[in-house]
Amino acid sequence: MPMKEHKATTPSQRQHTGLDRSDLSRKKPEKRLTRGKGKNAGRNFRGKITVRHHGGGHKRRLREVDFKRDKDGIPATVAAIEYDPNRSAHLALLHYADGEKRYIVAPHGLQPGAAVISGPGSPVRAGNCMPLESMPVGTVVHCVEMTPGKGAQLARSAGSEAQYLAQEGSYATLRLPSGEMRMVDKRCRATVGRVGNVDHANISLGKAGRKRWLGRRPQVRGSAMNPVDHPHGGGEGKAPIGLDSPRSPWGWRTLGRRTRKKNKPSNKFIVRRRYGR
Repeated sequence: MPMKEHKATTPSQRQHTGLDRSDLSRKKPEKRLTRGKGKNAGRNFRGKITVRHHGGGHKRRLREVDFKRDKDGIPATVAAIEYDPNRSAHLALLHYADGEKRYIVAPHGLQPGAAVISGPGSPVRAGNCMPLESMPVGTVVHCVEMTPGKGAQLARSAGSEAQYLAQEGSYATLRLPSGEMRMVDKRCRATVGRVGNVDHANISLGKAGRKRWLGRRPQVRGSAMNPVDHPHGGGEGKAPIGLDSPRSPWGWRTLGRRTRKKNKPSNKFIVRRRYGR
C-alpha cells in the first residue's frame, strides 16, 4: 500500500505521512460482525488508573475476527479488504460456500476474489490455514496458535511473519518476529504468508492531535517533574538525573529491564531468546 504525503500548508503537515487506502474495497464494516467497544481510560474495576497515558480517542466498533479458522474443508471467497481501527493490520471479509461470513487478518498480497480454505491438507497458499504439521519446513506463516484450538496469538500485527524452521517429535520450531526461536505443538494452526499492510511501520503521525485520536494522552518527561513525583525530578535548570541508570516513576531500572519470570513454566519451549542468549 503506497504512502500518502501532503503538501505542507500548515506546520503539522510538514512531517505528516499516512497510507493511501484507496485500494481498500469497503469503507463500512459488515454490521453483523461488529459490536460496541467501551472505554476505561486505563482504569481498573475500582476506577484507579493502572495504565497511564490512556484516554479519549475516536469512537470505534470492534470487528469479530476469526482467529481459530475452524471451518475445515469449506471454501471461501475474499469479498473485500477492509480497514480496522483496532489493529495495525487490515481485515479480509470471507464469504463461505455455506453462506456464513467471517473476518480474518488479511495476508500480504491477498486480493478480493481470491479463494481460501482451512484444514489439514489445504494447499500451501497465502491465506490458507492448516496445522503446522501439514506444512513444509521453511514456510512463512502468521497468526500462529500457541495451544491447539485456542486461536491465533503470535505474529498478528501489520507486516509480521514467523518462519517454520524445524519439526522434532510433537513440536515445531518457529522463528518469531522478535527473533526468538520457540517450540509450539505441531497441531497448532497457522496461516500461510505474511500479514499485510507492510507500510504501516513508515507512518509519521505529524502532530499531537493525531495521537489523541488514537487514545494516547500526553507523556511528561520525568526530568520535568518534582522529586516527589519522579526519581529524575528536581534540580536547577536542565539537571542530569543523578542516577546510575534511568528509572521508572516507581524507581525500577529501565532501558531494557527484563520482566519475564525466571521460573515461568513455558520457558522450556524457548530455544533462543530474542536478545540472543
